[in-house]
Amino acid sequence: MKREVPLIITFVAGAVMIVQFYTLPLSWLGDLFNDFFNIIVTCAYVLGAASLLIANGRKIQRQAPGWGYNAVLLLSLLATLFCGFCIFPQGGLPTDAGTPFDWIFQNVYTPMSAATYSLLAFYIASASYRAFRARSAEATILLVTAFMVMLFRIPLGELLWEQLPILHYLDIGDFIETWIIGGFNTAGQRAIMLGASVGLISVSLKILLGIERSYLGSAD
Repeated sequence: MKREVPLIITFVAGAVMIVQFYTLPLSWLGDLFNDFFNIIVTCAYVLGAASLLIANGRKIQRQAPGWGYNAVLLLSLLATLFCGFCIFPQGGLPTDAGTPFDWIFQNVYTPMSAATYSLLAFYIASASYRAFRARSAEATILLVTAFMVMLFRIPLGELLWEQLPILHYLDIGDFIETWIIGGFNTAGQRAIMLGASVGLISVSLKILLGIERSYLGSAD
């Protein structure tokens, strides 16, 4: 029963959400299940925070390698929770900074997130170097297309195009915007989204019918 009950709950919840979406009189069931979902997510946040405290606390207690990072994580977590719950929970400070929680979000979290995402540029450049090597006809087309899009999306590319004796009469910007980005790129993105949607539907049906049980833990 430890495995059958979660399977039954999953099937009933999924079936109800599907039926209420197409049946207007049963739409209240969707709102009710959404409320249950929000309650479960809230409890999961509490359990996640407790698990984070226990796991990192043990590493700090043992002084495991890198325990200083765990200490910074816990201090940041506790400071943010304290500012969010205990200091001005309903209003703001009499300054433009807002609440202490807002100040932490805008001046600590946002710059650090921007710095982390900026590191992706190096990984993208490395992946582009490996992908754009003209080893085949398809890779050559990808290389030429990417070069055109990157070059002519900046003022330098348009300036260089205008210096050509005959080709400058052609609107290269409109060609890239209409044909490459608005045509081939959009078609490729839609094909990827359709494929991902079919895959999502397939996995969802497998979960509802009990075929996919990896979320229960160890497989049967």
